Amino acid sequence: MDDERTDLFPVIDGLWQWLETTQPETAGREGLLLRLLKLSEEVGEVAEAVIGATGQNPRKGVTHTWEDVEAELCDVAITALVTLRTLTPEAPQVFERHLARVAARSRGGR
Repeated sequence: MDDERTDLFPVIDGLWQWLETTQPETAGREGLLLRLLKLSEEVGEVAEAVIGATGQNPRKGVTHTWEDVEAELCDVAITALVTLRTLTPEAPQVFERHLARVAARSRGGR
């Protein structure tokens, strides 16, 4: 495994720019709504992978691995961050502020 880290938000911004240029007909509010729907689709793929990893569909049996679940969770995170970037160019700052608030709450602070 490669120990190099990727700077998260420059990559997210690049993905956002790519979507903006390859899907210009879905700009603005409609584009945001479609990206929010894409997030729901990705969450559904996590559920499908968990069901497949645990063999909970008796007709299909075990169809996925826990590595598949990890990959689907990553897709959810990426899609959420690209959608956040669609909502605001200040996505890194918005995310960092919110993460700090969640971290403080989890330690008993407000």
